[in-house]
Amino acid sequence: MSKLKNRVAIITGGAAGIGRAAVEKYVQEGAIVVIWDVNEAAGKELAVTLSKDGHQVSFRKVNTADPEETEAAAQEAIAQFGRIDILINNAGITRDATIRKMTFEQWSQVLNINLSGVFNCVKAVSPFMIEKAYGRIINTSSVVGLYGNFGQTNYAATKSGVIGMTKTLAKELGKYSITVNAVAPGFIATDMVKAMPEKVIEMMTSKTPLGRLGTPEDIANAYAFLASEDASFISGAVISVDGAVTI
Repeated sequence: MSKLKNRVAIITGGAAGIGRAAVEKYVQEGAIVVIWDVNEAAGKELAVTLSKDGHQVSFRKVNTADPEETEAAAQEAIAQFGRIDILINNAGITRDATIRKMTFEQWSQVLNINLSGVFNCVKAVSPFMIEKAYGRIINTSSVVGLYGNFGQTNYAATKSGVIGMTKTLAKELGKYSITVNAVAPGFIATDMVKAMPEKVIEMMTSKTPLGRLGTPEDIANAYAFLASEDASFISGAVISVDGAVTI
């Protein structure tokens, strides 16, 4: 498989969970991958493991909420590879609480990573895509951003915001042959979710018409499709990968 052969991709939050699955999928498809994550140990370990298998993968510790760090990391990628073809804004956090109990710190932490982080990364990377007249930007939203969720005012606000950003960026960057799309995962069986009480997992599964939780690989497959030439005329779209949970 080589749908992304020699494409240079930055994947934020690529050290674990969905991001890790995306890194693994992208190298299988022939991409050169740069992992941006704050988890230095896991990120370096993944990069070393995949490099030993013959793939071209590097790691850079980046806090996407910091515009100076994202700018420096983008410049480093350009210096190393000469271009950036794909940006996956996958990094995200949760700080759940009802509005009565949510603190401003919980609110701002989630906005800084999930929304400002996306802005910072696009701001840092898009000029290089514009210069080459080519790019694929894929933003991670959520079904929560489409329909809301109890106890997640901050998270839902950011994921709705990502959808608005995606549609606006698709309009602004389309003339440079840059597509911008969002993926909205449903209930996904990440390590964090697997650690939840069995009753919670059963509830999630029962609400999903396909009768199972999604896997990180399900989301990674969508990321790979949107970055490929098979999706060259798809832009401004929000693709729900949720097993029909929102129907």
